[in-house]
Amino acid sequence: MFQGASAINLDAKGRMSIPAKHRDALAVQCEGRLTLTKHPHGCLLFFPRPVWEAHRQEIAAWPMAAKAWQRIFLGNACDVEMDSAGRVLISPELRSAVGLTRDVMLLGMGTHFEIWDAAKLNENEQAAVANGMPDVLSNFSF
Repeated sequence: MFQGASAINLDAKGRMSIPAKHRDALAVQCEGRLTLTKHPHGCLLFFPRPVWEAHRQEIAAWPMAAKAWQRIFLGNACDVEMDSAGRVLISPELRSAVGLTRDVMLLGMGTHFEIWDAAKLNENEQAAVANGMPDVLSNFSF
């Protein structure tokens, strides 16, 4: 299970260093083979390849009415591999699609990660708090 937030700087080539706390787990779980794709909320989804392959099969089986959503998820999917320094290259197309520049946040979301432009994530979180908790969480407490 991946969790936690990591502030990361993309280098000039668009490479992102995977934090050490996740690097070893990814090396074991998927031998550094990963998949990136676009999410309509304005971030990238970042999957260990075996996790992505299960999602890919499910998405490919969606009905014709969901073709536009297939294009978002499958049409933008990009297989990547960690290099010997624990970095992955995020394609210019995916960086541009979600507005990634230099300062990004990597969020562990259980079985996968989200990659956000740091400023955009902050705006989204502030808006979520301002809108209040959704009804579905009304009985949730720590």
